[in-house]
Amino acid sequence: MCPSSGATALGAAGVAASQGKLNLALVVGVSTLAGEVGGLTGYAIGNRWGREILERPGRHQAGRQRMVERGERAYARWGRLAVFFTPAIVSGTAKMQRGQFVLWNLVASLGFSVSVAASAYGLGRIFTGHHSPHDIAILLVGLVVGVLVTVLFLRHRRRLAAAALPSAG
Repeated sequence: MCPSSGATALGAAGVAASQGKLNLALVVGVSTLAGEVGGLTGYAIGNRWGREILERPGRHQAGRQRMVERGERAYARWGRLAVFFTPAIVSGTAKMQRGQFVLWNLVASLGFSVSVAASAYGLGRIFTGHHSPHDIAILLVGLVVGVLVTVLFLRHRRRLAAAALPSAG
């Protein structure tokens, strides 16, 4: 499943939780677990076959090589936080320590799950006329986590873009 369809499904589950059809904590838990399992699968593939897959000749070889180069730069600059911004296969290919990957992928999955599910839950509650402090607090938690992850991502992208510019000399 691509990340956008996962986010869509998670958002829908958050809205369903806001209407009492699902438990929000369970939605976040299942989503976090799914993100961890998906990440560990990508990591294992990258760790075992990453270089072979990413460097094999073919139509998309140059794009795969650029992805690896960007991932390696991200790991050099960000260390373990690169898990937030790179595909799991790159973490395995870069030979990140498994224990570190497990922990940081779990943090990334939890952050994504809380951000999307809590925001969708809060919006679902507010749009259906529920304005309790609890409902607003859940929305704010989701939005704050989402903003923090977005700020980290944008800072990362800006630094990568600046590093890619040729030095004036």
